[in-house]
Amino acid sequence: MKRRLGTGIVTVLAMTMLFAASALLAGCGSEEQPEIIIEAIPIPTAQAEETPAPEAAGFAIIEEREVVDGQMQSYLTGEWKDENVVTRRPIAVMIPNNTPAMPQYGLSKASIIYEAPVEGRITRLMVVVEDFDGLDRIGPVRSSRDYFVYQAMGYQAIYCNWGLARPYVEELINRDTVQNISAAVEGIYKPAHEAFDRVKREGYATEFTGYLFIDGMLTAAERLGYEWDYDDAYVPPFTFVAEGSLAQEKYADAESATMIYPGGKEGNKGGYGSYNPYFEYHEEDNLYYRYQEDVPQIDEIDGSQLAVSNVVFQYCHGEVRDDHDYLAFGVHGEGDAIVFTGGKVIKGKWMRYDGDETPAKFYDENGEEIIFNQGKTWVCNIWEEYGEFVEYN
Repeated sequence: MKRRLGTGIVTVLAMTMLFAASALLAGCGSEEQPEIIIEAIPIPTAQAEETPAPEAAGFAIIEEREVVDGQMQSYLTGEWKDENVVTRRPIAVMIPNNTPAMPQYGLSKASIIYEAPVEGRITRLMVVVEDFDGLDRIGPVRSSRDYFVYQAMGYQAIYCNWGLARPYVEELINRDTVQNISAAVEGIYKPAHEAFDRVKREGYATEFTGYLFIDGMLTAAERLGYEWDYDDAYVPPFTFVAEGSLAQEKYADAESATMIYPGGKEGNKGGYGSYNPYFEYHEEDNLYYRYQEDVPQIDEIDGSQLAVSNVVFQYCHGEVRDDHDYLAFGVHGEGDAIVFTGGKVIKGKWMRYDGDETPAKFYDENGEEIIFNQGKTWVCNIWEEYGEFVEYN
């Protein structure tokens, strides 16, 4: 059975039209060439309505975190990890997701994977990694788009990229409020050359051979004076079940789905239609396994298939900005959302009104914050205007 979510439930963020920029950009063939700086997406000033706290009666959630034998429960996954890892800001790394770049290296180590459309009507990934001490490198690494930067800021992550769409990113990424580890290209004012290098990949284009090396990243962060501790305003992105509980217990009456298609099963121009990715839920381990082009999407480290505990569809208003097909998405304000966890489908909305330094929060149709199963989460930015193609069953 095909299921679709309409886009008229809530009001979404209005965005300033930027088509006038196309005339200024005509004839520019590379994202690393000098461009006119244009303000990207205005941040709304309206305040979010009060929303009830999650119901806890008969259902346990993680509330106050405490240190037990040197470990704490992660703000990003809810899982017990070393205290130093949990209290350290993560890194957010830009990763290509098109077939010529596959397989990627290190994605299975991410706590959150954020996926969104880019020009060419494909998707790109931003992996949010908190436990990176055992990694030598991650990549290949690709260029920045402003909506990814805004998402990384909401996680208080140190943002890592190689290249940028200068008209829409240069002013933003060089702000004092954005702590970034960026390869040395035009448009980056404080490059971190020591953090990046190329890996020989026979048969791959040069653009898919650049990697972020963890030792070099740490050296660069120290040189640039970046702080690794979350600040006092930090807001965890999700609320997780506690040990002994499962989210599907709370949502027992919700509809079920084991197959999830962010772009449907047919080609379309919404970003997910090029490679037709999907997730398959396995009840035996409570995980959603990722496929792309009808084959498992794997991590080059060990050949394991990417799998997560939660999948989120975050519907965002999108526009085409210019002749280069650069896209804009509203990631502040509010919009429709679907959360898939424990085989259940929870419809609702996302809200983000408290500025760049806080993440979107997800609420069900009763206005209560949605509870996530412990583990990794994959967030798909769904281009709202192509939301009709979403399927699950």
